[in-house]
Amino acid sequence: MLLLCAMTISKNIRGFCFALLGGISWGFSGACAQYLFHHYNVDPLWVSSVRMLCAGIVLCAFALAIARGPFLAMWRNRNTVASLVIFSVFGLASCQITYLLAIQNSNAGTATVIQYIAPVLVVLYLCVRSHRRPLKREVLAIALVMMGTFLVATHGNPNSLALTPAGLFWSLVSAVTYAMYTLIPRRLMLHYGSVPVVAGALLIGGIILSIVLQSWTVNPGFDFSGWLLLFFGLVLFGTIIGFTLYFQAVKDIGATKTGIVASIETVSATMFAVLWLGTSFSWIDIVGFVFIMATVFVLAKHPGDGDIKAED
Repeated sequence: MLLLCAMTISKNIRGFCFALLGGISWGFSGACAQYLFHHYNVDPLWVSSVRMLCAGIVLCAFALAIARGPFLAMWRNRNTVASLVIFSVFGLASCQITYLLAIQNSNAGTATVIQYIAPVLVVLYLCVRSHRRPLKREVLAIALVMMGTFLVATHGNPNSLALTPAGLFWSLVSAVTYAMYTLIPRRLMLHYGSVPVVAGALLIGGIILSIVLQSWTVNPGFDFSGWLLLFFGLVLFGTIIGFTLYFQAVKDIGATKTGIVASIETVSATMFAVLWLGTSFSWIDIVGFVFIMATVFVLAKHPGDGDIKAED
């Protein structure tokens, strides 16, 4: 009995730590993206193509190692491949691209926090689809998101914008695509698992974007620091390590707890932007951030729910 308790505690601690580190990794990658956009004349579409292709190759190898059967079976079914392409283009790639555009036109902290409007959008979609009224806690979450977004976007003055119009637009679109990214692959993930699906979608999206953009012909004008931030910050930490830690945490402590702990991404993105990049936020920004992030806890399900959640 003592051994069993020790194993359970160890697993819980490991899951918590992995979810925490995964969220911090995503926040760090957002700050790296902000640095690249502010110091180099680089296209977010090109960055997305390189990031997705490189991470897709590595994660596909990882999927082959830990889930070879489901991963290979996924490619043998034409309908599954078609669904995977849809998820890759309209879910994963669009989420990656719009998030980077939001960072380019605002900053990593603001873009990351506003993206967390997505859970509320998912709730609204599910309410419409099931023809039901929102629950009380869902109404509260909607109110918190509306108030938080209003404060971040206007600083309390409806006659002016604290964010640039482009920054606000791409941040909101990023939240919509993040919601799509969460909804589209649910059946695929339940059947084949999260790692094979996300790995395959990253590879497909990276290949499609690279072909469309002819990424190999682009010279981003990076020096050593630029290439280091791209591959070390966005590809390695922001995608490969972030996804790997997140999915292991889901196995250890469940999707709900992992999602809550991994929301540290918003704090880490903001702190990296402030301490490393010198981005300034007013007190009203922080209040708006708190309102938006409170929805993560308001909408949290009871422990033990086993939904698979895909993260950016």
